[in-house]
Amino acid sequence: MTAPSPPRPRRPAVVTAAVVFVYLSGLSNVAIGLLVLLSRYRVEPDAVLTVSLLGAGTILFGLLSLALASGLSRGSRLARLLVTAYLTVQAALQVVTILTTDPWDLVALVLLAVEVFIVVALWTPPGSRWFRAIAEAEASVVPPPA
Repeated sequence: MTAPSPPRPRRPAVVTAAVVFVYLSGLSNVAIGLLVLLSRYRVEPDAVLTVSLLGAGTILFGLLSLALASGLSRGSRLARLLVTAYLTVQAALQVVTILTTDPWDLVALVLLAVEVFIVVALWTPPGSRWFRAIAEAEASVVPPPA
């Protein structure tokens, strides 16, 4: 007979919001990647490979975002680190977009604000306390005897 496992801590609302934003980001990347991939039929023949690779890459990064969002929703510390690294790169790209283009300033600013919100929600209390509590709860579970 095994001891009952302690109850999992309740996920804070800011972490839930961050998870929702990561899911939405992943889904939008998949949709945009599909549109880019389908646009290969409307480009010059020498650009088909480039457009196809861009579309496929965007879809793959969207699927990666969905997988990381799933990990975040379960309290994975590795997912939190990977999302932070991914969003740091994305934020740098948004800053470059803001500095180098005029028509995309507003879109890039909104995306940058969402990315900053996600990272802040994951690393400041109560988010950091929740990830720590999940790790402690998982560490306290004793595996059944063999």
